[in-house]
Amino acid sequence: MEKYMHRALVLAQLAFDEGEVPVGAVVVKKTTGEIVGEGRNMREKAKNALAHAELIAIDQACRTLGGWRLPECAIYVTLEPCPMCCGAIINSRIDDVFFGAYDLKSGSAVSVQKMFDLPYNYRPEVTGGVMEKECSEILSEFFRQLRQKK
Repeated sequence: MEKYMHRALVLAQLAFDEGEVPVGAVVVKKTTGEIVGEGRNMREKAKNALAHAELIAIDQACRTLGGWRLPECAIYVTLEPCPMCCGAIINSRIDDVFFGAYDLKSGSAVSVQKMFDLPYNYRPEVTGGVMEKECSEILSEFFRQLRQKK
């Protein structure tokens, strides 16, 4: 589990270095352990509200595996998914969601709402707090530096 969150943190650091909110995500095929999709937050660079790490990773995984369903896959993301990303996780049929830092402002897996507990046709298993300290620290440092620039 930590192996994949480490990779997500590397992607978050790339986002940080590009001036993006540092969020990284990887989609893993559980049967092989292969990373089939990766993404990092790119909203500023892409000038696109949809350029969240999870959506980019899910898109790449769909292209890699050749379909919109991602059975036997897990997603590892450094920050608790927002409502849009939770919707994409549900729609892509990802089995498991592992996230690092809790998002008390817009986290929709467990913090603000429990979107995966709603009566949708698909419900992934959720594990929060994976490498929470490391995932929280990179976010805190990013926003600390952002405040200093203002």
